Amino acid sequence: MKVFALVAALTLAAVPALGQTTEIRNHIPNAAPPKAVATGPETKPEWDYVRRVEMVPMRDGTKLYTVILIPKVAKNVPMILTRTCYNAEARAAARRVPNATGNATAPAGGGRGAGPRAEPVDSPRLINQLGLPDEVFVNAGWIRIYQDVRGKYHSEGAYLMTPPPVGPFNATGADDTTDGYDTIDWLVKNVPESNGRVGMLGSSYEGYTVQMALLHPHPALKVALPESPMTDGWMGDDWFHYGAFRQTNLDYFLRQTTARGAETNVTHGAADDYTAFLRRGSTGDVARFLGADKLPYWKTVESHPAYDAFWQSQALDQLPGHTPLSVPTMWLQGLWDQEDMWGAIHSFRAAEPRDQTNTMNYLVMGPWFHSQVNREGRALGPFVWDGDTTHYFRREVMMPFFAQYLVDGAPRATTPPVLIYNTSGNHWDRFDRWPLSCAKGCAGTSQPLYLTAGNALSWDAPRSGAEFTSYVSDPAKPVPYLPRPVTRDNWRTWLVTDQRFVDGRPDVITFVTDALDQPLRMSGTPVVNVMASTSGTDADFVVKIIDVFPESAEDGWKGYELPLGIDIFRGRYRKSFEKPEAFTPGQPELVKFDLPQVNHTFLPGHRVMVMVQSSLFPLYDRNPQTFVPNIFNAKPEDYKAAEQRIWHASGKASFIEMPVVK
Repeated sequence: MKVFALVAALTLAAVPALGQTTEIRNHIPNAAPPKAVATGPETKPEWDYVRRVEMVPMRDGTKLYTVILIPKVAKNVPMILTRTCYNAEARAAARRVPNATGNATAPAGGGRGAGPRAEPVDSPRLINQLGLPDEVFVNAGWIRIYQDVRGKYHSEGAYLMTPPPVGPFNATGADDTTDGYDTIDWLVKNVPESNGRVGMLGSSYEGYTVQMALLHPHPALKVALPESPMTDGWMGDDWFHYGAFRQTNLDYFLRQTTARGAETNVTHGAADDYTAFLRRGSTGDVARFLGADKLPYWKTVESHPAYDAFWQSQALDQLPGHTPLSVPTMWLQGLWDQEDMWGAIHSFRAAEPRDQTNTMNYLVMGPWFHSQVNREGRALGPFVWDGDTTHYFRREVMMPFFAQYLVDGAPRATTPPVLIYNTSGNHWDRFDRWPLSCAKGCAGTSQPLYLTAGNALSWDAPRSGAEFTSYVSDPAKPVPYLPRPVTRDNWRTWLVTDQRFVDGRPDVITFVTDALDQPLRMSGTPVVNVMASTSGTDADFVVKIIDVFPESAEDGWKGYELPLGIDIFRGRYRKSFEKPEAFTPGQPELVKFDLPQVNHTFLPGHRVMVMVQSSLFPLYDRNPQTFVPNIFNAKPEDYKAAEQRIWHASGKASFIEMPVVK
């Protein structure tokens, strides 16, 4: 009881008190009660829809601002619900006003990386009122609903960012599971134009609210589409990747938790984020400079650097009741999602063993950045795809999938269990299972590709040659994740950036095959198995799998080093995610972790490259390379250069398990 009381007290302490007005470096805490709003229906003779605003009551009496858009011809039609922290008012009027040149900018697509919210505009036609991702629903005459989560914009209550399910780490008695349930219950009883069936979708944070609703779904929730959901913030979604903190999220903490309404602008003190973060010191120092150190959410993150019970309690893919076998669910992921790469694939994997009928659990992975599914999908960085891939998905895949469960008499969708874009063949692949490669019984197998002496890659285990390849990692000169100056301008496409901008640095080592004489297809999860040692007592390891294009490739692709999968692992967690452990200097140890999914063929003439380094800055915080209790508060004297060795001697070989398909 004493432990629970302490946890509850800490959780409640993280809830801003109503009426609090203390300023934090010009940021106003998210505490002021929402302004009163006019509720009820609104329409005009020329409008083809009715707009209803309702303060929908939750079981604890808190009322949530809900915008309901109903076509005037609607009768016995389904409802599509999105619960958002990004302003339901703007999401329900997502068409942008024309810019100064008279050209309309792209509509906001939802999700953390979708850019600034659109300005609401009134249009007589609902198709012009809602954004690009809603066109299929409007054309079908369905009811579209957006709701502010509690504590944001016009909704009542205190805002807890991605709150854990009710339990030891959420003593408020409410979460996005109960709020989702209560919202759907109210809608089916109070929207007479509907047929009483609800579908939910949303990307990023909105995908998290969908997944939370699936923990205990309302009977009227008939279908769900979590798009890049924030599922496990420590393992590989927004906040950490295998323990390395994504320190640029301090901006997000400030924007989301210091104002109930519009986002707050955050400045770093330099045009180049690399310079700005480096001059501040540790992430704790950056937080103090920005004023984020006073935010309850940062204090929570700072006090939980390891994968302890706090993070485990909200790993939605691991919770016992998370598998949505009672609700057909399509998990959606971008193959180059720069924000939430973990949630969809791991949730699909967790649910798959319990989908005995193969009719409840689906996976879609498109050639997209984060939330691009809600934008145009003709291109990504240097790629130009075969048509608008997102439009195809929404019209030909998502809409039939939803209609099958939401409309009486709708034809059965031809949705495959797995739909993944082939990034080298430039087409969609339809599969019965994923991954194609596995240990046995699949179309292929995981085959070790060894990092060998002389910076080579080989399918044969090393038997001779130098025992290791080394580099010196200096925290004073970390490897950037983007060409400098590092700004947010290239944030959406950094995962497809040509890696020649770091290839050749002395603190980056590469291992490369000869030019291939036949295609090499990979479909699945590359798994890193690096035998590494350090002269320090802690270290991070970044591994990239890269397709090196030949110099004979077409213009724009000559010699291009295309990353297919990039991730970082904080070495202190190599034995246990819960209990960090220092390295013994000079002693090689196994560092093992998964890279993101790939569905790609290396073509003849191309080469396979594996790149290894120890920083990815300033996206991820620097490891001081000296073992300290909490890296967030490392001191300047803790940051020390260290020699990192990647071993390839017999018995200590480093390799990547490549998901090869014949």
